Amino acid sequence: MRGGQGAARAPVIQFTNCRILRGRALLREDLWVRGGSILDPEKLFFEERRVADEQRDCGGCILAPGFIDVQINGGFGVDFSQATEDVGSGVALVARRILPHGVTSFCPTLVTSPPEVYRKVLPQIPVKSGGPHGAGVLGVHLEGPFISREKRGAHPEAHLRSFEANAFQDLLAIYGGLDNVRIVTLAPELGRSHEVIRALTALGICVSLGHSVADLGTAEEAVQSGATFITHLFNAMLPFHHRDPGIVGLLTSDRLPLGRHIFYGMIADGIHTNPAALRIAHRAHPEGLVLVTDAVPALGLGNGRHTLGQQEVEVDGLTAYVAGTNTLSGSIAPMDTCVRHFLQATGCSVESALEAASLHPAQLLGLEKHKGTLDFGADADFVVLDDSLHVRATYISGELVWQAEEARQ
Repeated sequence: MRGGQGAARAPVIQFTNCRILRGRALLREDLWVRGGSILDPEKLFFEERRVADEQRDCGGCILAPGFIDVQINGGFGVDFSQATEDVGSGVALVARRILPHGVTSFCPTLVTSPPEVYRKVLPQIPVKSGGPHGAGVLGVHLEGPFISREKRGAHPEAHLRSFEANAFQDLLAIYGGLDNVRIVTLAPELGRSHEVIRALTALGICVSLGHSVADLGTAEEAVQSGATFITHLFNAMLPFHHRDPGIVGLLTSDRLPLGRHIFYGMIADGIHTNPAALRIAHRAHPEGLVLVTDAVPALGLGNGRHTLGQQEVEVDGLTAYVAGTNTLSGSIAPMDTCVRHFLQATGCSVESALEAASLHPAQLLGLEKHKGTLDFGADADFVVLDDSLHVRATYISGELVWQAEEARQ
């Protein structure tokens, strides 16, 4: 994906004294980068007869693929669901401020909103490569308005929609177009949802099931129609029941199409999901777990009142509620915090925790050849971490875009 003309003439950088996450293992190998891509050193030595132009000692740190957040509603005072005149500058600010947390790509997420908000905001959030300016934008995640009233959570009831006779055309009329859209969350029990799922997947858009009262059979039919993701598992869906496990049952269903892999988002902020529930999900289906922040505009701001789309949100300590209620309203935990909490709560391997924030979201979006991996030829988007998984530096396209203060000494 990176490179092109001039890549072969670009300087070769060799990252030494590090452990690389590759092939589900931490390997004591060097990482070679040129022209924004991961390089195969054997080809460099034996075909080009070249060595590194520069070596960088990583001090024994871990090098993992850059984190990918497929559900983030804003942060640092920016609300992606607010139809301002300059949405792009807000997206750029968040893209820059998530670099210290190891995020190199993300999907700006819009919660349920009036049609005029979608029509104004969506054209202002194009897909964009990352760099020194900030993390790359992979496309927008539209969470709603085609969701359940009973499980709407923090979504405003007044703007919820169902599918009418011309289901897909109704969706287009609400959103005003799908050019910059990567993920759509909907409730599969809504009438005509399966034809919408088929139409969206035909366009290469990932369909996620969430904010739903669907039973397992309905959820399985949605996956058979093309759905591949579950939005924040356990939250805003029917609780697990032994006679009908609902959407949660997809993790171990035997009625999914042959070769179809179901992924599911988890908010591992210590608030949304009990550690036991995290362990159950991970042990049932570890390969599908995708860590998401579901961060709200209050991320990084502290206690007080903030917005989330059409709603007011109150932050108290580590928790965000719809103001005046006890309804959770997204998270205020950044991605690196979620990775560390997930590792501690589940007792999984460091490799598994890191892949849940990198490889798995890349696989969900069909980007695993270029992102979420440090395999040869992939984009050189990676994060440098100490043994406690605190971010020391973030690289995009092989370029240092953020470094911890103490690492600069």
